Amino acid sequence: MNDAPPPIAPSQPSPERRHGCLTALMVISGVVLLLPGLCALVFGGGSVIDGGKIDSDIAPLVFLGLVVGIGGVALIWAAIKGRKAPTHPGTQP
Repeated sequence: MNDAPPPIAPSQPSPERRHGCLTALMVISGVVLLLPGLCALVFGGGSVIDGGKIDSDIAPLVFLGLVVGIGGVALIWAAIKGRKAPTHPGTQP
C-alpha cells in the first residue's frame, strides 16, 4: 500500500477586500466633494435666473465645481460598489 498523504490542492488566493474604515472614509470624502458641486448648481442656477445666461466671470468656477461634484459622486459609487462581501472558506464565489 501507498502510505503517502494525498496531494494538497493549491488554495486560491482570497479576493482583496477593503476595510470598512476605508469605505467610510471614501464615502465621507465623496460627500465633502459634493459640496462644491452643490455650490456650483446654486450659483450657476442663480446666475441663469437673474440674467438669463451664466456670467463669464463665474462660468469657469461653476464648471470646476460641477467637475469636483461629479468626482464626489464617482468616489461614493466606487466606495459602495467596490465593497466585496466576505467569502467563507469552502464556498464558491
